[in-house]
Amino acid sequence: MKLLSVAIPCYNSEEYMEKCIESLLPGGDDVEILIVDDGSTDRTGQIADEYEKRYPSIVRAVHKENGGHGSAVNTGLAHASGLFYKVVDSDDWVKESAYRKILETLKGIIAGGETLDMMISNFVYEKEGEKKHKVMKYHHALPQDKVFGWNEVKHFHKGQYILMHSVIFRTQLLRECGLTLPEHTFYVDNIFVFEPLPYVKKMYYLDVNFYRYYIGREGQSVNEDVMIGRIDQQIKVNQIMIDYFVEKKAKIYGKGKLKKYMLSYLEIITVISSIMLIRSGTEENLEKKMLLWQYIRQKDLGLYMHLRYGVLGSSMNLPGKGGRKISVEGYKICRRFFKFN
Repeated sequence: MKLLSVAIPCYNSEEYMEKCIESLLPGGDDVEILIVDDGSTDRTGQIADEYEKRYPSIVRAVHKENGGHGSAVNTGLAHASGLFYKVVDSDDWVKESAYRKILETLKGIIAGGETLDMMISNFVYEKEGEKKHKVMKYHHALPQDKVFGWNEVKHFHKGQYILMHSVIFRTQLLRECGLTLPEHTFYVDNIFVFEPLPYVKKMYYLDVNFYRYYIGREGQSVNEDVMIGRIDQQIKVNQIMIDYFVEKKAKIYGKGKLKKYMLSYLEIITVISSIMLIRSGTEENLEKKMLLWQYIRQKDLGLYMHLRYGVLGSSMNLPGKGGRKISVEGYKICRRFFKFN
């Protein structure tokens, strides 16, 4: 069995996927690199096959019909033979020194007889045109260099969340919790780092800048105009997360720190949905915003009250055009500070 399976979801990625693959090859035979060709129409599939031929003990090319990012992550998980599972998007890459440290740490934990559910590390926003790169670190919120549980988690700052770029999950945990991401839907990475959490008992934080998250490619899903154009998919993901939280409420509410973190994550996702609907400026989308909040209220009144009347929820629901303008200005300040979009 391999130590780590890394899935690279690829759709028409010929221009940049090789940088991603090359950054992962130094893992050697400890790592299985699954290049998931999601029905590409360019040379992506051919490049994947070439790497499999050159590195048969490390690389596997998996070809499938187009189903979107979530479908490619699902396919990678279905093919994974590694003890742990990581997703690296085809336009991103990893830092070699941090990569080696992560593999060494995973081996050490296993050798010590511990069961690890989730490893967390830092990621770097590689934003096009910016010399100074923001690093998402977790040393204020998480214990370092030890296996820990939810009871030892401290306070996460606003805008500080465990994203897909941050995590490596135990493969079997993802299978046991029944994780299946929706197909033909963007923003499912939020589900990937949300649904497994009630099943996570043992974590480890390694303070290394491992994942390099590229922002700036034209048409990228986190581009604001693109997000507004795909707002129905953002709402769909938001509702799936609400449904899951309500369904697993008994399991979540038994762990205070887990509950606090998941509520905070839900809050930021709902705020993003709300602000994008406001930013679009259309009456249709303002109606969708109202319907989203009604959906939450009907699902769970307590959850609605928490999300709606917290600081962020209140700021997204200020009345009239003037209120919406204030909401947008607040969002712009957050965007400059946290470097997203």
